[in-house]
Amino acid sequence: MVFRVRRSGRCAAAASILLVSASAGAQAVPPAAEPVPLDPNAPLAALPGIGVDWPDLAAAPGGDLVEALTTTDAAAERRYRWAVEGVDGAGALLRERFDQVSTLNAHDNEPANAAQLDRRAREDADLLTTLLRGEGYYDASVATRIEPGATPNVVLEAVPGALYRFAGVTIDGLALAGDKAGDLRTAFGVKTQDPVDADAIVAGQARLETAIGREGFPFAKVGEPQIVVDRAARTATLDLSVEPGTARRFGRIVAVAEQGARKSVFEADHIADIARFRPGEPYDSGSLDDLRRALVQTSLVSSVKVEPVPGATPDTVDIRVATAPAPPRTVAGELGYGTGEGARAELSWTHRNLFPPEGALTLRSVLGTREQLGAVVYRRNNFNGRDRVLTAQFAATHINRDAFEAQTLSLSGSLERQTNIFFQKTWTWSLGAELLASDERDVIASTGVDRRRTFFIGALPTSLNYDGSDDLLNPTRGFRLGGRASPELSLQGAVFGYTRTQVDASIYRPVRDGVVLAARTRLGTILGAPRDQIAPSRRFYAGGGASVRGYGFQSIGPRDANNDPIGGRSLAEFSIEARVKAFGNFGVVPFLDAGNIYTSPLPRLTGMRFGTGLGVRYYSNFGPIRVDVGTPINPQPGDSRIAVYVSLGQAF
Repeated sequence: MVFRVRRSGRCAAAASILLVSASAGAQAVPPAAEPVPLDPNAPLAALPGIGVDWPDLAAAPGGDLVEALTTTDAAAERRYRWAVEGVDGAGALLRERFDQVSTLNAHDNEPANAAQLDRRAREDADLLTTLLRGEGYYDASVATRIEPGATPNVVLEAVPGALYRFAGVTIDGLALAGDKAGDLRTAFGVKTQDPVDADAIVAGQARLETAIGREGFPFAKVGEPQIVVDRAARTATLDLSVEPGTARRFGRIVAVAEQGARKSVFEADHIADIARFRPGEPYDSGSLDDLRRALVQTSLVSSVKVEPVPGATPDTVDIRVATAPAPPRTVAGELGYGTGEGARAELSWTHRNLFPPEGALTLRSVLGTREQLGAVVYRRNNFNGRDRVLTAQFAATHINRDAFEAQTLSLSGSLERQTNIFFQKTWTWSLGAELLASDERDVIASTGVDRRRTFFIGALPTSLNYDGSDDLLNPTRGFRLGGRASPELSLQGAVFGYTRTQVDASIYRPVRDGVVLAARTRLGTILGAPRDQIAPSRRFYAGGGASVRGYGFQSIGPRDANNDPIGGRSLAEFSIEARVKAFGNFGVVPFLDAGNIYTSPLPRLTGMRFGTGLGVRYYSNFGPIRVDVGTPINPQPGDSRIAVYVSLGQAF
């Protein structure tokens, strides 16, 4: 930004007059008389004819400090206070910037002697003057004074003066943008009669550069603002030159290796799958920013540069994408505990690009008091389209619950559109298939006699979810709605079929600063087969940290003769909680949950079990860490009085 200042000639004339007077006066000084001894304590003698008196230091800016020096020990160090006066009308941003850079503020808690206070006060006076001029107060002046005492008070007294405004704003070359010139001028925003505010000018320049790229001009050039200040009129003019170039359409994607890398991480066709633009569409610089973020989100690139380059024809622009690889392997671990679930440790190893592009292999294991698992997972991100994930998994599991024990081999696959913390999606869906062989133990409900059965199950699970909340891990407003359906065929003695369906809904409302009210409901049903015929691992259960807190995992609902849960064909759950920010990154969450399991195909909403308690949240950079402690209000026989749950993210 270039500033020019027009000055009146009166100051120069006044200076010339002063110099003439001084010269004339100097000739009138009489010759020195007999030498006399010098007394250092004597007042300074007047210099006649010079036209200017010796300054009164006690009355000048900082004069109180001089007075303090004569009455106190100038070398003594003491703590001090400081204040700024006269800037209330200049805006909060000026004061915020001053506090960030101020020397007085930086050493606020440190003792200082008089000389240090004087230096700091003068430095901050210069800083405040500069900041005021940046907001358009070109006549601003700042005086300093120091009020002496046991705790000196340093005061910066500002007189902003008149606010300068633009008498004219000109953007040269914008007419070459054709019918888009009006929108681009509006994007710049700075206009006649606006204050000469440096922040507004810089922000307007950035908006213009963004807008001109969004409107299809990839090679536009926006010059530096030229500002001329007229102090006599207390106005300014602003001139800005723009060379928009020609509007273009997207051409092809060119994939190259970043400097120092052997080859590009992705081929051009896979980058095209990730990009949200297609050849022939009008150029939009926002699409390049989106592509850059998406490539970083793959976690397979350590650096990426996306830039427009001239296309094969004058009306097209190619997109050059330069990437360098990131380390492709990841080792991850997870620890958790829940009443009824026991302790659980998970460890995984992943090569995220073993099968390019983005074909990951994961070896996953779980060791827990109630669960053991070993799995091999293939995952292909951005499969033939942005945010589509293809997954195939083979797993062997052993689960030991109060309701059942199951040893299962499973082969499953799915194609889904997923959400993540980088690009939270409004709509997500999944299509899947499962084949299971499961050896399961439970009891005959009426007699309590153990039995073991082997089930062969085929399922086609699908889901559709809407997320209208404002945050994936810590929503504060909006709502979510999701549905799942899984038609299944089961072979156990004979072949029979049934369908498992479930609907989840939650809503989030801020009621005041730092307090969010959240509520959730879940309804489920299994149609087509009696409960006892359905494998125990495929029934509905309730209770636990993601269900009805205060109860053990899967402990709610009908029970057998041994007082163990047997699951059911329908489910109803409700939760409400207040998420209160307490102090710093910590919060508290009082909650009330309710739910029950039914043997009927539809939930009856009777015999609800209620749980209540208090949770603690630590809001980390990657989401809230949750610790909930609950107790059942109307427990069943054998239910524990206290249940504890620890996990990442809110309960719902």
